[in-house]
Amino acid sequence: MDNKIIITIGRQYGSGGSEIGRMLSKQMGIPFYDKELLTEAAKNSGYSEALFEQRDERKTGSLLFSLSTGSFPLGGGSSYYYDLPLDDKLFLAQIDVMKKIAAEGSCVIIGRCAEYILRDDPACLSVFIHASMENRIKRITRLYQMADAKAQSLINKTDKRRSQYHNYYSTDRWGEATSYHLCLDSGALGLENTAAIIRAVAEIKARGKR
Repeated sequence: MDNKIIITIGRQYGSGGSEIGRMLSKQMGIPFYDKELLTEAAKNSGYSEALFEQRDERKTGSLLFSLSTGSFPLGGGSSYYYDLPLDDKLFLAQIDVMKKIAAEGSCVIIGRCAEYILRDDPACLSVFIHASMENRIKRITRLYQMADAKAQSLINKTDKRRSQYHNYYSTDRWGEATSYHLCLDSGALGLENTAAIIRAVAEIKARGKR
């Protein structure tokens, strides 16, 4: 694509959001960041990648973090930074990385409040992928060979964790339509069709910026 487009994808667990993101990355020839974001954050911050993975999209209850994206001095330049809980420092490291990769060009970013962090970037198209519980259970049982009840429990726990993390670090609400440009039901549409719709909207948005 000639014009830069940043596609951020929030997703319910089991909706196929990450796979859809990979489809878009391949079809559009642009970088993809899911766990890759943690690798980059680890390189830039000095914290281990294992530490980022352990706390990935988890809110552990710290009370000190209050962030208006863009106004907080990133990179540890403030004495206040050193008093922050570890989880908040890791989040700030991810903000640094997201803004860096978004400035470099088009990409797809999965989860981690990306739509909120990059909300002021005119190139950002924010998407939320959801599906019925029935569809998500079928997908998880097929992928991980587990019983329906265990799959549903895992879905509920993961969605709760993602929601708590997102709503803690963002003033927008996880999964609410007003928090995103586009919300799509991957269970009703299918993963490939969902990716095709997102790509079409992204191209329209890119043309609109010319």
